[in-house]
Amino acid sequence: HRRRADGRGSYQTIRDGLRQLTAPRYRRLFNGLLATVDLRNDPVRTYEALLDFAPPSVDFLLPHGNWDTPPPGRSPGDGSAPYGDWLIEVFDRWYGAGVRETSIRLFDSILRLLLGRRPNREAVGLGPIAVVVVETNGRIEQGDSLKSTFEGATATPLHISRDPFDKALMLPQMAARQIGARALAPSCRECPVHRVCGGGHYAHRYRPGSGFLNPSVYCQDLYRLITHVHRALSADVDALKQATTSPAGSSDSPV
Repeated sequence: HRRRADGRGSYQTIRDGLRQLTAPRYRRLFNGLLATVDLRNDPVRTYEALLDFAPPSVDFLLPHGNWDTPPPGRSPGDGSAPYGDWLIEVFDRWYGAGVRETSIRLFDSILRLLLGRRPNREAVGLGPIAVVVVETNGRIEQGDSLKSTFEGATATPLHISRDPFDKALMLPQMAARQIGARALAPSCRECPVHRVCGGGHYAHRYRPGSGFLNPSVYCQDLYRLITHVHRALSADVDALKQATTSPAGSSDSPV
């Protein structure tokens, strides 16, 4: 889908480059793959195509979109969850494999949060954001994903020649991303999965007139995915509890 100016696809070139990167000489440099979800592609076939390169990790990214400019195939408010359904198919294939084929960061992060651990990425969870961007002109700005919302969304008055990075923490737009659930929309705080979802990616909450104090445009997708992962994890935990407390296996069990 990423075509050159003459209309030719770029996949063959990328594949050839990955074959060189994953050869023994350079394999140590290979950390993984990022893939933006495209609803036009079969989810399991997409995942298995990425597995051909034996990546240490894969991350499936939701396309940047918001309430003003919805992502492809997403009609906010219609009750559907096409991205959630797509990701669930990948999750079931990944989670149900007999061996751990790779790490999928989004799924690992959701499982981590469901088990009560601290968040470790921006897309889900309520962890503080500790990232700024230094532009080529020296300006200190917010993360560049916010450029998908409106002109000037990343701008701050700070410059690397005169301002320490810590000064960014005093800016209202940065402080809002450090205070966890207090920065979420009221409807998000009432949601049973908000500590896992975290309101979704900050850029995906934008709506003209109310700024970022909204649920994610992917709210239904995230809810469907998280509750599905929770059911799968709960079933395994229940099965483990039953196995470790059964009369046949509990008397000498160290668990």
